[in-house]
Amino acid sequence: MVTLTDSAASKLREMMDGRGEDERALRLYVKPGGCTGFSYGMALDAPKEGDHRYELKGVLVVVDPESLSLIDGSEVDYVDDITGQGFRILNPNAVSTCGCGSSFRTATQAGQPGSCE
Repeated sequence: MVTLTDSAASKLREMMDGRGEDERALRLYVKPGGCTGFSYGMALDAPKEGDHRYELKGVLVVVDPESLSLIDGSEVDYVDDITGQGFRILNPNAVSTCGCGSSFRTATQAGQPGSCE
C-alpha cells in the first residue's frame, strides 16, 4: 500500500479541484531509467483496469501492479520550505537513491541506470 501525508493530500485535492474525469486520480508509477535505475512518476489520470486503488484522505491513488512491487509501503509527501516545494516519495524499498531523489534501485532490482532527465 502507498500512503499520503496530510500536506500531500491537501495539495492534491487543491490540484484536482475542477479537473475532468480523465484526471480524477493520482497515478504513481515507476519507469526504468534515471541515474540509479528506476525513476518515479506522478500524474493526474483516470484509473485503468488492473490498477491497485487506494482512497486516501479524499484522494484516489492508483498504481499499476508492476510499479507497486517497487514502491509498496512508500509515502508521498508535499514539502514547501526554503529549499523548494514539491512532492517527495519516501520509499522503504530503495537501497540506493540519486542525489536529486528522483531515481532509485531496490535490493533485488537494479533497473536500467542512465542519465537523469
